[in-house]
Amino acid sequence: MAKIAYILLCHKDPDAIIRQAERLTAVGDYIAIHFDASSDAAAFQKISDTLADNPNVTFARRRIRCGWGEWSLVQATLHALRAAVEDFPRATHFYMLSGDCMAIKSAEYTHQFLDENDRDFIESVDYFNSNWIKTGWKEERLIYRHWFNERTQRKLFYGMFEVQKRLGLTRKIPADLQIHIGSQWWCLRRRTVEWLLDFVKQRRDVMRFFRTTWIPDETFFQTLVRHLVPEAEIEGRSLTFLMFTDYGMPVTFYNDHYDLLLSQNYLFARKISPEAKDLKRRLGLLYAARGVQFQISNEGRSLFDFLTGRGRIGRRFATRFWETEATLGRERELLIVICKKWDVAKRVLERIRQVTNVPAIEYLFSEENTPLADLGGIQTTLEKRTRHRRALMRMLFDYYETDRLIVCMDPANLDLLHDFASDRSITRMLEIECLLSDEYLTGHAMRSGLAGDQTSQETLTRLLPTIRGDMLHEIDRIRDAQFENYNCLREMADVESNAAALSQFLMIPEDRAREIAQTEHLFAD
Repeated sequence: MAKIAYILLCHKDPDAIIRQAERLTAVGDYIAIHFDASSDAAAFQKISDTLADNPNVTFARRRIRCGWGEWSLVQATLHALRAAVEDFPRATHFYMLSGDCMAIKSAEYTHQFLDENDRDFIESVDYFNSNWIKTGWKEERLIYRHWFNERTQRKLFYGMFEVQKRLGLTRKIPADLQIHIGSQWWCLRRRTVEWLLDFVKQRRDVMRFFRTTWIPDETFFQTLVRHLVPEAEIEGRSLTFLMFTDYGMPVTFYNDHYDLLLSQNYLFARKISPEAKDLKRRLGLLYAARGVQFQISNEGRSLFDFLTGRGRIGRRFATRFWETEATLGRERELLIVICKKWDVAKRVLERIRQVTNVPAIEYLFSEENTPLADLGGIQTTLEKRTRHRRALMRMLFDYYETDRLIVCMDPANLDLLHDFASDRSITRMLEIECLLSDEYLTGHAMRSGLAGDQTSQETLTRLLPTIRGDMLHEIDRIRDAQFENYNCLREMADVESNAAALSQFLMIPEDRAREIAQTEHLFAD
C-alpha cells in the first residue's frame, strides 16, 4: 500500500504546522518540513520541540532563506526531499505541500487512489508552445540570468536585466532539455525522486542554469520529470486543487466550501483561509476517517468562473472597423427570436416555418453544429460567425433569396442584438418568456458544467437561485435597452395575447398567428 512522505514548505503559524504534521502522520504517513530560515526562530523551535518525539516527522538538514521567484524555493524543496528519502525508506510517494494546504479526501481514499494510479502527478506543459504564462516575460525568464529578488531588490533585478539586454548577454538552454512549466504542487513516486536526485548530482550545468532562472519552482521539477520519466507514466496534472482569480491571486476557501472541496477530483486543496476554523476542523477529522464515500462532480472551476463572472461581462455597442460601411440592406427584415430555453425556441421556429414559409435558422451564434450552407468558410466557427456577423447575415439573405429571415439568439448575446438593431435594415425581436423551474435550472447546470451527476443537493440549493437570477438579469438588460419592434410571447399568457404578439412580430394576420400560438406543448421543456 502507498505510504506518503509529505514535503512541507512553510514560514508561519507554527500551531497550524504542528496540527498538520500530527494529522498526516497519525495514519502512518510521513512528513519532512522546511521552515523558512528568515522566519521567527522561536516559531521553528516550537515546531521542532513539539514534533521531536514523532518518528514520522523529519526536518530539512539545512534551513535557507526563501524568496518568491528565487532558486531558494527549489533548493529548500530539495533539502526536504533528501531528508525524506534518507529517513523514510518505506515511503512510496513524495507529495509537495504548503502550510496553506489541507487534505480534502481521507487517507484511506488517498492511498487507494495512488495504488490504483501508478504514475507521477505533476502539471507540466511545454514552456514555449502553451499559454501557461498569460502575460509578462516568457523567454526572458530563461535566456537572461536573474541574481536578485524581483520583489525586495527591484532596482537591482531590473537593472541587471537591462544591462544584459543591452550587451546581448543571453545564454542557451541546456541542449538536451525541453523546458516545461506548471504548478509546483506535485506528487512523485520514489523511483522518480531517486532518479531526480541522482540527476541533480551529475548535471551541474543544469543546476547552474536553473539557479539563475526566474521563478524556477514552476520549471525545475516540471522539466526534469519530463526528461527522466516516460510520458506514459506521467499524469499532467496536480492532485492539489487550486484556482486563481482574474488578477492572478489564489482563491481562498472558507467554511461554506466544504462540500464543494470534497466533490473535486483532487486529494488536497490550497489555500484554506486561517479564519476558516470550522472548515479546518472538518477536513482534519476527514483525513483519519474510514469508509467515507466521495461523490466526485468536479464542477469547482466552472462554478467559480460562473459565479465570479456575473456583472463583469464586457459590453460592446460600437461597430467593428470592418463593418463600418456594412449593412444588411435597407429593405430587408431580420426577425430575432430570443429565448434561454433553446428547445422551446426551436419548436416555435419550426412552427413559424410551417405557417409562414419564412427561412429560419436556429442558434447560429451559440451552437457550432447549427446547419448552415457553405458560405466560403465564414460559417465554419462560432468565432468567425460572430466576428463577421453582418457579412454572414447578408450572405444568408442572398443564399435564401429572401428579404425576410428569422434567427434564434440566446439572451446573453446582447451585443449582437444592439449591433443588428442599429443596422439600416428592419429588425424585429420576439422574446419567449418561459417559466424557470428548478428541474430546468438543474438540467441547465448539468449541461453547462456547473454541476454533475454527483453534485450534492445542498450545493444545488445554493446554486439554483444564482442561475435563475443570472437568466432574469440577462432579460432585464435586453428590456432596459428598449429596442423598437419588441414583442413578447409568454408561457403564462392566453392564446389571444400570444397570437397578437406573433402577429406583430411576423406581420401576419392574427388567424395565422393563432395557429402558431395554439400549438400543443409549445412551451414544454
